[in-house]
Amino acid sequence: MTCESCAEKVSAALEGKPDLGAAVAMLDGVGKIQGVVRFLQLSEERCLIDGAVDGLEPGLHGLHIHTLGDLTQDCSSCGEHYNPFGRQHGGPGDSERHVGDLGNIVAGPDGRASFRLEDSQLKVWDVIGRSLVVDAGEDDLGRGSHPLSKQTGNSGERLACGIIARSAGLFQNPKQICACDGVTLWEERDRPIAGKGRNKTNAETPAAHL
Repeated sequence: MTCESCAEKVSAALEGKPDLGAAVAMLDGVGKIQGVVRFLQLSEERCLIDGAVDGLEPGLHGLHIHTLGDLTQDCSSCGEHYNPFGRQHGGPGDSERHVGDLGNIVAGPDGRASFRLEDSQLKVWDVIGRSLVVDAGEDDLGRGSHPLSKQTGNSGERLACGIIARSAGLFQNPKQICACDGVTLWEERDRPIAGKGRNKTNAETPAAHL
């Protein structure tokens, strides 16, 4: 499915329905790691998580929502995984999991991880003011033999993080990361954080609608 067709389907599905909430997290971390992740509540049971993170080592990286929106000590002060029901760590498709367990994202050879997920447990209104963290290694989804498997997925150190902030809804957010390029938060997914191909007027890079 193309970005455009996905956006059309989401727009059609939301037509005539109340705005259930949207949020955004601007990630910053070790070295040149940067990213933008958007959250959109499609229904009471479906939350869309869409984002792109640049500067990662190629491969799998754990993605989690943490309890605290505290960056005073960088990512180390974000607290533990968001786990309001006191469950063990698991994968996003498991019933036994932290609400903040979003599984893994995959960075390609260029260091970019672009992803679009749907989650049945996450509610935008519950995570605003908390933090989103990308880890150095793969989350084993609670299936490993390491002592940390049932706690954190043994996914290593925290590489990048950002506070989850309330946002305008789909197609409604004119906010720009940099006023010089005209790219809004909802158009970040298919564009590099910086450099060639980022500027909205570049005809070689099509606009992303979601």
